[in-house]
Amino acid sequence: CHPTKPTHTTAARSFGQSLSRREEQTHLELVQAPTKSAAFKLNSWCQPLVEKVAVFTSMELHVTRTPVNKHTELVAGASWSGNNELLTVGDDKLIWLWNVEGEPLALTAEVEICATSLRWHPTASGGRGGGETFVLACVDGSFKLMSKQGRVEKSVPAHTGALTAVGWSHDGTSLATAGEDGAVKSWSRNGMFRANLAQAEGTVYAMCWSPDSDQILYSSGKHLVIRPLQPSAKQTMWKAHDAPVLCLDWNPVNGLIVSGGEDCKYRIWDCYGRQLYCSAAVEYSITSVAWAPNGRYFAVGSFNMLRLCDKTGWSYSREQPTCGSVFALAWTADSTQVAASTGSGAVLFGQLVHRELSCGPFEVRQEEPASLTVVNVVEDSSEDLTFKDRVTEMSLSTTHLVVITASQCCIYATSNWNTPHIIEQRGTVSLIMQCATHFLMVDTINGLQVLNYDGRQLSKPRFQGMRQEVLCASNVAYCQETVAMVDHSDPKSIRLFDPLTAKQLGGLQHSIDVEVIAISQGKGPRRLALVDKNRDMYLTPTQGAQELNKLQIMVDTVRWCEDNTSLAAVADGHLVVWYYPETVLIDRDILPLTLLRQPAPELGKTSEILDFRGTRVTLRRSDGAVVVMSVSPYPSMLERFCSANEWEPALRLCRYVKSKQLWAVLAAMAVAGKELHTAEVAYAAIEEVDKLLFMCHIKELPTAEAREAELLLFRRRHAEAVQVLVQGGWIYRAIKMCIHSFAWEKAYDLARQHAAWLDVVLFHRQKFLRAVNKEETLPKLMQLAHEMGTVDEGAMRAKILAEKTRESERGGMAG
Repeated sequence: CHPTKPTHTTAARSFGQSLSRREEQTHLELVQAPTKSAAFKLNSWCQPLVEKVAVFTSMELHVTRTPVNKHTELVAGASWSGNNELLTVGDDKLIWLWNVEGEPLALTAEVEICATSLRWHPTASGGRGGGETFVLACVDGSFKLMSKQGRVEKSVPAHTGALTAVGWSHDGTSLATAGEDGAVKSWSRNGMFRANLAQAEGTVYAMCWSPDSDQILYSSGKHLVIRPLQPSAKQTMWKAHDAPVLCLDWNPVNGLIVSGGEDCKYRIWDCYGRQLYCSAAVEYSITSVAWAPNGRYFAVGSFNMLRLCDKTGWSYSREQPTCGSVFALAWTADSTQVAASTGSGAVLFGQLVHRELSCGPFEVRQEEPASLTVVNVVEDSSEDLTFKDRVTEMSLSTTHLVVITASQCCIYATSNWNTPHIIEQRGTVSLIMQCATHFLMVDTINGLQVLNYDGRQLSKPRFQGMRQEVLCASNVAYCQETVAMVDHSDPKSIRLFDPLTAKQLGGLQHSIDVEVIAISQGKGPRRLALVDKNRDMYLTPTQGAQELNKLQIMVDTVRWCEDNTSLAAVADGHLVVWYYPETVLIDRDILPLTLLRQPAPELGKTSEILDFRGTRVTLRRSDGAVVVMSVSPYPSMLERFCSANEWEPALRLCRYVKSKQLWAVLAAMAVAGKELHTAEVAYAAIEEVDKLLFMCHIKELPTAEAREAELLLFRRRHAEAVQVLVQGGWIYRAIKMCIHSFAWEKAYDLARQHAAWLDVVLFHRQKFLRAVNKEETLPKLMQLAHEMGTVDEGAMRAKILAEKTRESERGGMAG
């Protein structure tokens, strides 16, 4: 197998940016405040922060091979089992079994005919039970179901010509095959024929299942085709490459497709056939691609090339082993090691090394598979941590380091590296998220569980239809009080749970599929940001009236600030930061004044916000380079004053900065805090005269219930405002609020329910109809007019005066 070398030269670029480890402290010089509480302490906004999900800033593959090849000819297929045993098959008709260290264990079988591929049967739980059977695709068009011991359980003639691709569905209940005859067929687990799914014009070189195992993706010349299993469903087909497609893979976690072809390029697609990335042409045809099970990166194989790429397309590393073409790639279940079968007969083992994490003053570096180095850049100290097994996953915060190995979960406090809490770990961990007092972990045995930092399990949130294998950082949101998950069986639905008790707190329902969720981390009420498949972003409370408020369109990535309520997103080529997103629930009119919109076209469409803390937003561009963009520190300082009810210092800060943006943030915070005087000053500063006059009106109201109700009405929460007045016993004011809002039927219902103020409702309704010169059309009010006849205006006004006197007396007593 000699590759054809095109005229294009290899395009190799190295991306990265050296970032400073410490930021210089910002200093303010202000006029001495008259009170101690008004003195500004800038260090107060630099608090210990929590890293939500591990984001590796760098990594590469350390490639090894045996000194002597066990296969004497081309190695056509490779597949890992759930307990990390590798099977390889070559043109020498031998099937070898390997361990995770890259050592050959045994010759499993010698078959009678050459094979093109093999696949372990997936375990029922996706855990480490290990499959006991595998399927072998053969050049005579048959496939063989074989046991782990090498015994052929069943041989099934499937295609005319060679069988080129074979794959199990993710649940292991179905098998799909494709061949040189262009046919794509489905079979039962036991090899019983089910259906002819498709017929291509030429050879189908590659095929795989969709994340839900309800569709088949296969290549047809230069095209990719998604074929649903339902006969009546419409298939999706698009031109993917400028030459025949040779390999493809579809990841169940991120839902993305990667393909490679004879045009020497690899490309990334979404499930609708939209291209997200196209590589530069390499020197030879792309012969293999494979997603890591966690969906964060994938491997690409070509002639004498093995490349590790991020999910957005850019490369972490490129290895150039002398091995010929890489024909098959297979990842271990923990996504830390990839095996490659090559044309020279060698089997390559690529271990992820040089992984780095950072949070606050700490950096964690993995130089070897079973050891870590923790560096404190402030104290200029380091600690070496050694484990009995290789490290598969880790998560770092300023207070704790959680390390997952092949058999253990080790929990370190950053104040003491000598005595970790160690618990036995059976399943493969795919996700870790931390908060202050506990952390969340997803594995293939226990599913999603919440543990404290002593290693004790607190809860296991569950719901019907939950699939732990698809849970990832984009569809799980986590904070101290709430765990939110997108329901995979109904992507329009979001489920909320208490992390301590696993009790379901409720749910959210959207009109279209939700792709990304994120929950606020700062103090105050929790807010959930969600991005749907149209890339529209919405904000909603996690408790109470869960209404969706649209914030932005064309959103690529979103992240909450770790120490306050700010929200950052990359949208339409801009970095957008909402300093106080709560404004959309308080006064949407001034929302544009409270945000920062900074042009950043160089970020690209697949950029990602890695971190947002303090005044720094750390982003990874589409080309893999890490950049830092700054935001103002003043809104964060203002939030600290307002949350502590220190309104005078907040006003002094705004007067010093003289920013309309800061005044708008203060206005929203003051309304949220029911501080009318501060809100009045802030609205005056941003020249919102109508809102200023309304604040003055609210201040003049005699009772606390009336003021609270008017503030709720100002925030467009009419039903809650009426409820507050009714609960306080101010029925007349509740009815007048409904009348002023033209909610005539609601006003009538209140008056009828309390058997009072019916004459007021009728009087104002008749007055309104005379003003607009119309006849009565509401049946309830027509009947009321018939029952009451003419309203005695004098008696009515006397009752109103008495009610207002009662309000004034109650207000005076409260004062």
